[in-house]
Amino acid sequence: MPGFRRLYPPAVASGSRALWFVFHDADLVIRNGAAWPLLEGSTDAPETGPVATPILIGEFDGLPLLAGAWLPGALVPDGYETTGLRALFARGDEQMSALAGCAAQLLRWQRTMRFCPACASPLAPVSGSWGRRCTACEYSAYPPINPAIIVLIHDDAGRALLTTRTGWGKRYSLVAGFVEPGETFEQCVVREVREEVGVDVADVCYVSSQAWPFPHQIMVGFMARYTGGAIAVDHNELADAAWFTRNDLPELPPPFTISRRIIELWRSGGQTLNVERLLPILRQHIFSRRAEGIDCQRRLEGLDRVWYVAR
Repeated sequence: MPGFRRLYPPAVASGSRALWFVFHDADLVIRNGAAWPLLEGSTDAPETGPVATPILIGEFDGLPLLAGAWLPGALVPDGYETTGLRALFARGDEQMSALAGCAAQLLRWQRTMRFCPACASPLAPVSGSWGRRCTACEYSAYPPINPAIIVLIHDDAGRALLTTRTGWGKRYSLVAGFVEPGETFEQCVVREVREEVGVDVADVCYVSSQAWPFPHQIMVGFMARYTGGAIAVDHNELADAAWFTRNDLPELPPPFTISRRIIELWRSGGQTLNVERLLPILRQHIFSRRAEGIDCQRRLEGLDRVWYVAR
């Protein structure tokens, strides 16, 4: 992320000024009406006063970036309000959303992983990471990231299969589900689609991913081609599933969600690239640039999306 550098324990904040994410339960404390979610302060405390479990997560624009939890029982002072992470995401500032999500996940990790789940002894920090290791039995753990797939199913007639859940009203989204042990992303797509809507798919194509700190998911987005079967909704998971054309879509998820981005990509006629055709082109480009003494890694860092078809 531009302007941000991650730091890990036992790093300490330097200087006199700092930026802070301050959380009141699951919500951020911000100045009244502020679009900027960060508070200013010193390296000891934010402008609102002392916080619980302060942690240094990195540097942002050269200043220490810290996060802390609101002291239990303390009231939010005049001039400040709270806002949810989802509301912050909806504002469309991807960098601030990602940083706030990172802060929320690390604070939750620090709060919940103080003792070993195997023997109940205290956990100690693992230097150079956010990991924690048991002082007695050597059990170690790291902040959890739960991978989940989300997939748009499309057919040869130009339709997409969208789903809705109880309580969503008229809003439809995509099939989604968590990856199971021993399962690849592509296998998870096939299984979740069959379980939730009863159809078969092939040509599973990666689109993009989105960190989703509710509480600690990473959503991995795909498209997949419908190959057969009648819709059979799992009503333990969904309220309805139906086919829609590009010109007759229902109410959709908010624009900041990966589900909406995948739907909009499909609606615009976005194309995928077969990795078997793409890799030889990339290799030829890389080898020719290496011969010219060009740093290929830096050239490739600008790529923000890779498409492939699973074979």
